[in-house]
Amino acid sequence: MRVPVLSPDGKPLMPTKPSRTRRWLKEGKAKVVYNDLGIFQIQLIEHPKTTNTQPIAVGIDPGKLYTGIGVQSAKFTLWLAHLQLPFQTVFDRMKQRRMMRRSRRGRRINRKLPFNKRSHREKRFDNRKRRKIPPSIRANRELELRVLTELSLIYPITTVVYEIVKARGDKGFSPVMVGQKWQLENLKKYGEVKQLEGWETANIRQQLGLYKQKDFKSDAIPATHAVDGVALACSAFIKYGMVDSQSMRWKGEVNITPAPFTVIRRPPVSRRQLHLMLPSIGGKRRKYGGTVTRHGFRKGDYVKATQGKKTFFGWVSGDTKTQVSVSDFNWERLGQCTKSKVKLIRRNTGLIVLPSKKLSNLMTSNH
Repeated sequence: MRVPVLSPDGKPLMPTKPSRTRRWLKEGKAKVVYNDLGIFQIQLIEHPKTTNTQPIAVGIDPGKLYTGIGVQSAKFTLWLAHLQLPFQTVFDRMKQRRMMRRSRRGRRINRKLPFNKRSHREKRFDNRKRRKIPPSIRANRELELRVLTELSLIYPITTVVYEIVKARGDKGFSPVMVGQKWQLENLKKYGEVKQLEGWETANIRQQLGLYKQKDFKSDAIPATHAVDGVALACSAFIKYGMVDSQSMRWKGEVNITPAPFTVIRRPPVSRRQLHLMLPSIGGKRRKYGGTVTRHGFRKGDYVKATQGKKTFFGWVSGDTKTQVSVSDFNWERLGQCTKSKVKLIRRNTGLIVLPSKKLSNLMTSNH
């Protein structure tokens, strides 16, 4: 395990070992700093003699419902992550929004009038030209960028390795390919971008002896998707190629070590709705959606709550007139507590982070 280090001016330096971290903290040479990914990190008080860094690669294995991320240097595996993507949530909400919009238009138009006298609004622009990324795919890619942006503030990243897919068949348009092209352009600002296909990732994973769970891919464990992120990151240090005129083999060296594993998702907070599915009686709409509560908390805030003799930690998910609702990582309610018994620990960062309590090992021999 290695602990990320920042310089006094906030520049990421090479991670160090825990024993040195404890000594620096005890001697007052460093302090603990917080980041949005829940990674334990320190910042030096005084400028070090040297700020030289070594190559660090981030591997991203994107998917439709889950994405695996691995951070790797030549000697250590630094961090693993399993992202639960918001694809299905966004897809369902866009479908509901479309249905609500159509119902409002149906109520507005008087169909007893001749067509040329109905209150049809003329189109403001040509909305039949597909120039944008579907919202569900864009939400997936933006969550990956959100995590990568935070990682770039923690580690001195030099390379980003991204697994790509190729559309099959004779279709002239692929939303997945459009989102992929958009994402590859965004990744360029984080370092050198390398692209690998799935079969190349599998070959690297097999060469390194990493275990891959190919069934039950919804399991939030390193062996489902994060292992591919590590394999992609390792491609920055090893490759298969010619060693002489008659033979080919793997060249380079990389070391896989146990590393912290984290599960990340977005808070499933509903957007504020000005129009509900059915019109309310008397024209007064009830409050629905949004992130603001009536008690000074925001939905997604991490809090400590007390309910009777029970104390628990969770995220603010809603409120009533006198109480605050607190939910767990899966957004299942733990309880409703009085405002005075809820203590704010951390403001909403747009991420729900669930770090593991022990280091994860990816090697085949352990399974």
